[in-house]
Amino acid sequence: MPRILIVEDDDHIRTALRLMFEGEGFSVDDASTGELGIALFSRMASDIAIVDVMLPGMSGFETCENLRVQSDLPIVIVSARDDTADVVLGLESGADDYVTKPFVPEELLARVKAHLRRRPDKSTNAFSLGDLQVIPDEGIVRHRDGAELHLTSTEFRLLTDLASMNGKVLSREDLLERVWGYDYFGDSRLVDVHIRRLRMKIEPDPANPTFLVTVRGTGYKLVI
Repeated sequence: MPRILIVEDDDHIRTALRLMFEGEGFSVDDASTGELGIALFSRMASDIAIVDVMLPGMSGFETCENLRVQSDLPIVIVSARDDTADVVLGLESGADDYVTKPFVPEELLARVKAHLRRRPDKSTNAFSLGDLQVIPDEGIVRHRDGAELHLTSTEFRLLTDLASMNGKVLSREDLLERVWGYDYFGDSRLVDVHIRRLRMKIEPDPANPTFLVTVRGTGYKLVI
């Protein structure tokens, strides 16, 4: 039974989400503040989290940052704010997905299930990126000196899916379907922000990437 953490200060929305996910067989922990949500997660780790942005006290962005420090669980932000700056801030805080309010409950449920289905592609052989060794079977990226580089599950899936294409280009739409598990209600900003986050971790010079390359007007490819 998957366990979901819902951090939402609106009582009606929080109750509706609890009932929906319990009806789908989820075990639900819910909190009205970020502080309480983090405390709940510390006592009983969840498989996925839904976090509202506009929370009393600690913001949803800060809540995501705190959850990300503890775990690489998928985090879905829900917010009435859909400006690109807010979406980017949410994703940069560690979220894997961003859903704007008002949302269709069935769409949110589909996104949650898609995230839970995702697994790193272990069919890809181990490969090197400069001083980094990527080992899909073990789900790890390791520096030449043996230190492990931490990637979230989404970042790792993005990296291995691009690697499996042997240098071929994947469009943003392709990546939404392959990595996030959906396409028709996906947001290409998810791809761009995660590409930037991944470059910050794997590229010697993220501003001038040599491994994770943009193919203008088409998409992205991984040069190994």
